[in-house]
Amino acid sequence: MSPMRLLTAVPRVPGHLAVIMDGNGRWATQRGRPRWMGHVRGAHTVREVVAHCARVGVGQLTLYAFSSDNWKRPREEVGFLFDLFASHIDRQLASLVANGIRFSMIGRRDRLPRPLVDAIEVAERRTAAGRRMHLRVAIDYSSRESMQGALALDGARQAARLDATILPPVDLVIRTGGERRLSDFLLWESAYAELAFLDVNFPDLSTADLDAAFADFASRERRFGAVPIKEIA
Repeated sequence: MSPMRLLTAVPRVPGHLAVIMDGNGRWATQRGRPRWMGHVRGAHTVREVVAHCARVGVGQLTLYAFSSDNWKRPREEVGFLFDLFASHIDRQLASLVANGIRFSMIGRRDRLPRPLVDAIEVAERRTAAGRRMHLRVAIDYSSRESMQGALALDGARQAARLDATILPPVDLVIRTGGERRLSDFLLWESAYAELAFLDVNFPDLSTADLDAAFADFASRERRFGAVPIKEIA
């Protein structure tokens, strides 16, 4: 990521943006390429998305990288993804630090390979002071599982687990790949989120697509159950 400057052409942006990065495999298949090439191209898109969101003033960005259901995929693909995650974190760490972007992971760590966990923990320590944007990556993540685990506890332990599990409310969810569902991603946090389902596969997601989604978000009246202001008047 190159040094960033604030853009003024982009309208009001979500404070917390969540992105379901869908369509990497389809992107490759449609081009007659192996699925792993779609994931590599998707990693390049991640860099662009992170840089653009920080540039335009998004405060929190949460990316859905690997769901708990994705363990059903072929073992070779899962192993490749974990290696890709670890190498991508390592390569981008210096840029995250330089640009004031805090990195953290949500999801289970006990089932991940040790090299990936090590890369995550190093990145979390090195970027802990970042205040420009908080980048969270969901790996081996299930919203229902995380909440069920907390609710199974009692008293202070339950309250502490919920505090650690539940993120700040999401303002906008973007899902690429043409699907129209949340797929067990930030279900509690997205209770009042605006939703944008894009027909573009994630590797082809552009900054123009993001800006169009932000413009649509800015045009929406978010009432959170209240009566529209114009009706009160």
